[in-house]
Amino acid sequence: MLPLKRKLSSRRIALRVAATCLALGVATLAYGSDGTGASAVRHIKGRTIVSDGFPKATLRIRRDLRFIGAQRIDLHGKAEAEQYVFARSGRGNIVRQFYLIQFEHFLPTNDLTYDYSAMSTTEIGNLNFNYDVKSFANIGALLREDQGSDGQAMERLLKRKHLVLPHDAVLVRMFHIPSADHRTELMILYGEALPQNTDVPLRDGGVPLDTESPGSAQKFLERARQGILVRTR
Repeated sequence: MLPLKRKLSSRRIALRVAATCLALGVATLAYGSDGTGASAVRHIKGRTIVSDGFPKATLRIRRDLRFIGAQRIDLHGKAEAEQYVFARSGRGNIVRQFYLIQFEHFLPTNDLTYDYSAMSTTEIGNLNFNYDVKSFANIGALLREDQGSDGQAMERLLKRKHLVLPHDAVLVRMFHIPSADHRTELMILYGEALPQNTDVPLRDGGVPLDTESPGSAQKFLERARQGILVRTR
C-alpha cells in the first residue's frame, strides 16, 4: 500500500518499514504471497522483474530508467510488501520519472481485503488495473512527513542513492488484484516531475486530475502505461 493511500483515499493504514534488501544488479526477495506462508520468489534482471506468482508475470521497465533498488517492508503487522524502484534523474540528481512496483499481501492474522472498485479501469498487457491520477505540490515533503510509510521508505531508498524527488509531480496509481480472495495486490506507481510553468493544476494535498483535468490525466496515464511492459507467464 502506497503511503499516499492514507492521503489519497479513505483507507487509513499506518505503515512501518521492517527490513530493507537493496541491490544494484540482481535482487531476490521471497515471502508468502498469498498470506498462507507458502514461499514465492521474485527476482530482477536488469530492468525486468520476474514474478513467480500473484501475479505470475514479467514486468519490464523501459530503457531510459535504471533500477535503483528493492526492499521488503512490513505494513504495521497487517501486511507485507516488496518494493522495486526504477528512476530517471536529471540535473542536480532530481528524479524526472520513476516507477515503484509493489507486490503486497495481507497477513493471515487478519481478514482485510483490497477494494478499488470505485476507481476507473485500464489494461497493461493482459492485466486489468484500477487507477487514478493526481498532481501534488512538494511531493518529497509529503512523503517525508508520512512517518513510517512505504512512501517514506521509497523516498529514503532514493536518498541513499543520492536522488531527490521533484518539488511538483504527477502520480499515476494502478492496482491489480491477482487473487480471488482480494488479499493480494500488485501496485504500479508512476511519477513524473512537473516543470515550473506547468498548466497542470497544483495545490497542497493533491489535485484529482481525473475530474479536474481529464485531458492531463489521460496524458499521464498513457505515459505510465507505455513505460512498462507486462506479460503473464
